[in-house]
Amino acid sequence: MAEKKIMLGNEAIARGAYEAGVKVSAAYPGTPSTEISENIVKYKEIYAEWSPNEKVAMEVAIGASISGVRAMASMKHVGVNVASDPLYTISYGGVNGGLVLVAADDPGLYSSQNEQDTRCVARAAIVPVLEPSDSQEAKDFTKFAFDMSEKYDTPVIVRTTTRLSHSQGLVTLEERAEVEDKVYERNAAKYVMMPGNAKGRHVYVEQRMKALAEDGCGFPVNRAEYQDTSMGFITSGIPYQYVKEVFPNASVLKLGMVHPLPKKLIQEFASRVDKLYIVEELEPVIEEQVKSWGIQAVGKEIFTIQGEYSANLLRKAVLGENPEVNAPVPVPARPPILCPGCPHRSVFSVLKKLHIHAAGDIGCYTLGAVAPLSVVDTTVCMGASISTLHGMEKAKGRDYIKNWVAVIGDSTFMHTGVNGLINMVYNQSSGTVMILDNSTTGMTGHQDHAATGKTLMGEVVPAINIYELCRAIGVKHVTEVNAFDLPELERVVKEETARDEVSVIITKSPCVLLKGNVFPYKCRPDSEKCKKCGACLRVGCPALTKNADGTISIDETMCNGCGLCMSLCKFDAISKVEA
Repeated sequence: MAEKKIMLGNEAIARGAYEAGVKVSAAYPGTPSTEISENIVKYKEIYAEWSPNEKVAMEVAIGASISGVRAMASMKHVGVNVASDPLYTISYGGVNGGLVLVAADDPGLYSSQNEQDTRCVARAAIVPVLEPSDSQEAKDFTKFAFDMSEKYDTPVIVRTTTRLSHSQGLVTLEERAEVEDKVYERNAAKYVMMPGNAKGRHVYVEQRMKALAEDGCGFPVNRAEYQDTSMGFITSGIPYQYVKEVFPNASVLKLGMVHPLPKKLIQEFASRVDKLYIVEELEPVIEEQVKSWGIQAVGKEIFTIQGEYSANLLRKAVLGENPEVNAPVPVPARPPILCPGCPHRSVFSVLKKLHIHAAGDIGCYTLGAVAPLSVVDTTVCMGASISTLHGMEKAKGRDYIKNWVAVIGDSTFMHTGVNGLINMVYNQSSGTVMILDNSTTGMTGHQDHAATGKTLMGEVVPAINIYELCRAIGVKHVTEVNAFDLPELERVVKEETARDEVSVIITKSPCVLLKGNVFPYKCRPDSEKCKKCGACLRVGCPALTKNADGTISIDETMCNGCGLCMSLCKFDAISKVEA
């Protein structure tokens, strides 16, 4: 009897890659995709790595595919932007061994800066897309994607969303397929995308997509479920689950391949139902194509383009019900906040004291934008902080950025920040870059990177020295400082921001949540010495609370003994004690 196991969607994707015979996996951590690689590394038959960024991950997978093995790259939706350069071109070149890109979209913006829809990217890149709706399909579709990739000579995108990535379902496990490596044969016309070759490959790509649209009508991932034909739904992915919950007796066309669309299958389904609804999260990708074929359907007229869908949303939109009437009292909002003992809080406290603005980046330190710190003024994308600061100076002059810095984490600096710093040196900028080095990729759950000295597979390797890297780029003034040494940090910030040439400050203190961290001390207040000034509270450490009489309390279960509150108190009303 086949073994069954409850799995996260991401875990099931990893299992699908294993069963499909994948030999190489490359990724950059990004919620909601991170757990794919963290599970795939458990299979010793697969080489798995954290790449410096998604572009590199995609290129690693492409190289493995060209050499003749099955390969996969995994990333979140905004990571697809970083990987789009090689993706768009390998669409023309095609594959040798099967090549799959797993792209995890984030409807509802749980951990992202936008809600972009990867299906739109796939249409522009001319790459087919599969979209599973539960953990079992996540595994099965991943396997099907590799077969499809090799049969149609194309990279294939498996699109997931946060709800699928982080939901659990029962999965039937199967044995790993022993897929023989494809023979590599030199073929410049296929793999060297200079203009003359690319013109011919573009013709091939269009023919390939027509074949997929035709054959897709018979793919097992696309199925029509006919019941009551007075109402029909075309849907895919997680929204399929909501449709089945609210309309269990309706006819449903469940699309597993959402690009290209199986036109004849859709036309047949539409002809057999009285009223047709198209239910898809984010952009009207399916709807626009279906309506362009002259098929009458109801879509975004009643369904939102924004955020996640739900069963209640469908009840309200289609049936006119108002589920909110008897809804439970909403839970109070809990805005994100830096952890107790986070070194970023210390850095931002100094910047706030000095009235310095920060061009921010993607990571935990983005939370420096919210009260009470309110230091970070901009956040665009990975690595943008440094280039944003440079652009400000070139637009407004050196004096304009005297009270500005760029802040970026160590992992994000290795991802794309280093390119911005090279640009600052090359184009003679004079801004100050602060690299907040907490020795991990913090926000996505503490993954290693090129500067930590450890790979995804657990190998100890030489760590990139960020200090030496900055010096090698040509930055003359590079300073390392303990993030919790407030007097020294303040002195260094004043000194470096006053320079008329580019400088780098590396604040070094590990993330408090890193495994193995031991905190020998706790901070304890003395109510008799407390002057009730509130200085310790201004940095927003969640371990501190204000009592009714104006004194403070420190929750020892939360306190990590970093000493920031103690440093801020001028009256010695807080001391360190052994934990």
